[in-house]
Amino acid sequence: MQSTNEYGQGKTHATGESHVPGKVQEAAPEGLEKTLPDSIHPTGKEPGQSTNKTHAKEGGDASIVPKKIQEKLPESVERAVPNIIHDTGDKK
Repeated sequence: MQSTNEYGQGKTHATGESHVPGKVQEAAPEGLEKTLPDSIHPTGKEPGQSTNKTHAKEGGDASIVPKKIQEKLPESVERAVPNIIHDTGDKK
């Protein structure tokens, strides 16, 4: 793709090493890239620490933690919390 469109397609939004092939990154909308776990495709300021989104299942509803707090926590912190409190789907 030559340039980025209104969906962010045309470039990658990864901030670290991604497991997603480069051509797929460029074709995917930015929103899709940002929903992938940082362990697969990091998009946060510090790879592995994406914020401004929840990593709990069901869009954050699988957690007793308020959504605004979920969105500010680094992904590594969210994933460290037991699933009974904040279910990220990780097996612990």
